[in-house]
Amino acid sequence: MAILFLVMLVTAAGNTAMQSIMPSIGTELGVSDFWVSLAYSWSALLWVMTAPRWARMSDRRGRKALMKLGMWGFISSFSLCALALWFGLQGILSGAVTLLVFAIFRSLYGGLGSAAPPAVQAYVASRTARSERTKALSVIASSFGLGTVIGPAIAPLIIFPFLGLLSPFVLFALFGLIVLAALRLRLPNDDPRFAAKGQVISEPYGTASSSTKLSDDSDDESVETAAQTALKWTDTRLRPWFVSGLIGGHAHAILLGVIGFLVLDRLGLRDAPELGAQSVGIVLMAGAFATLVSQWGLIPYLGMGPRTSVLWGMALGGAGSLIVGLAGDLHGITIGYALASLGFGLFRPGFTAGASLVLTRAEQGQVAGMVASINGAAFVFAPAIGVAIYGWNEMVAFGLLILLCAVLLLWGYRTLQLDSVLEKSGIPE
Repeated sequence: MAILFLVMLVTAAGNTAMQSIMPSIGTELGVSDFWVSLAYSWSALLWVMTAPRWARMSDRRGRKALMKLGMWGFISSFSLCALALWFGLQGILSGAVTLLVFAIFRSLYGGLGSAAPPAVQAYVASRTARSERTKALSVIASSFGLGTVIGPAIAPLIIFPFLGLLSPFVLFALFGLIVLAALRLRLPNDDPRFAAKGQVISEPYGTASSSTKLSDDSDDESVETAAQTALKWTDTRLRPWFVSGLIGGHAHAILLGVIGFLVLDRLGLRDAPELGAQSVGIVLMAGAFATLVSQWGLIPYLGMGPRTSVLWGMALGGAGSLIVGLAGDLHGITIGYALASLGFGLFRPGFTAGASLVLTRAEQGQVAGMVASINGAAFVFAPAIGVAIYGWNEMVAFGLLILLCAVLLLWGYRTLQLDSVLEKSGIPE
């Protein structure tokens, strides 16, 4: 479990650490914020396209092999991205060419890194009994969330003079090699005691809640029969929840895309890249911590159902975004972003649980993949579009973000099923 925990932790932490320093690197390269944000989009699109394939392949080719492939994708991507950025920062490549090469190397993670998470989940599920499975899968899922806190927290602390802003890339690539070595040498080969399917996980981006619902029912015979009746995207049971996921997901993606650049602009740190990376890291860490508080604390403690989580999430997300849009110092930005992250941390599990509860047990595997696709789709173009609008007019960007939250709050209040109805119906046995 320690090795599997580290596989998920290192990849999530590495990605959020990268997010905290890329705005400063983009400024050093002299490229537009829009192009920096767009460089993530290609990787996110590849993740959405390839993750379901790797999830299916992990059941045929072996979970350990797919974990190794995913780690190689992470290590090679971070190493080559660091090399490309070094050439750019040294003036050997122009800023535009550097970012293009960076996007190409980043795609190694989007295309191959998505192999690891479903393989880790399936490996755990296949080697634990039903009575232990939910707890084991929850531990694995928590590593992804913990990584989003650790990444921006340590990124400013590991910037060394001889590597500069590229330090997190190099060190996380080395961390990945250590985890890969432990994976190869210490993790037992696939010897499943129970049947299990790999579940799709969205690419870790900022403080997004990435995992789909982790079910302990993957060895039910009903799961095997689910493929006989394929779910449609237009299914009337799912439509309200999918619309909610798209609207709320795009609002969250816009905020995540804009926040790093806003910190640099509001604090006047465009000419102080390392100090800027520290400030961005503080804000992202506060947001990630708030997300964990909502998902690990508020939802289970208050017993919030899907509809309640979505509505409160949008209310807090809009309020926090308003504070960020008006704040002029680090304290205000951090408080606002933490409040917004608390809201989006409530929204995502609510959307996921709502889509799950309206379906039968036999349909859970299909809807898990569809939910992950919606989560990932929001991060393909929304961050870049949000940054483009932000570059044109800051208030318009935040006005759009708040409008999306308000629309979903009102629309969800009118259309989403009451929690009492969902809890009574539940998932048919």
